Amino acid sequence: MLAERPQVDFELEFFDALLARVPDFAEVLRAQASNFTVKGRFKDGLRVDQRLVAVRPQDATAHYNLACRYAILKQRDLAMKTLRRAVELGYRDFRFMVQDTDLESIQKDPRFRAMLREFGIK
Repeated sequence: MLAERPQVDFELEFFDALLARVPDFAEVLRAQASNFTVKGRFKDGLRVDQRLVAVRPQDATAHYNLACRYAILKQRDLAMKTLRRAVELGYRDFRFMVQDTDLESIQKDPRFRAMLREFGIK
């Protein structure tokens, strides 16, 4: 029976149980958010990404992933605010950022381009 279940379904259930016992387990939160993305459960992933940022408020990558989630859900203002925070915290993979399809809903936003220019990216 277990062999017939997709790995991601097993992990979703397993990580939920683990997070019920250890709610601030950052590595598991990160993995769980990714699993929700794979399943197309973006709102569930949003809640997990928000928890991760609360647990790791200085983690630039956690903020970047949360910005991506907001952008996917067309919450552009929150996406821009959170993306800026990621950059302020040290996220610097601008080449990836301009190609990341998760950020598609904000890449043409004048604020996105202004932020890139502010940090020396054309």
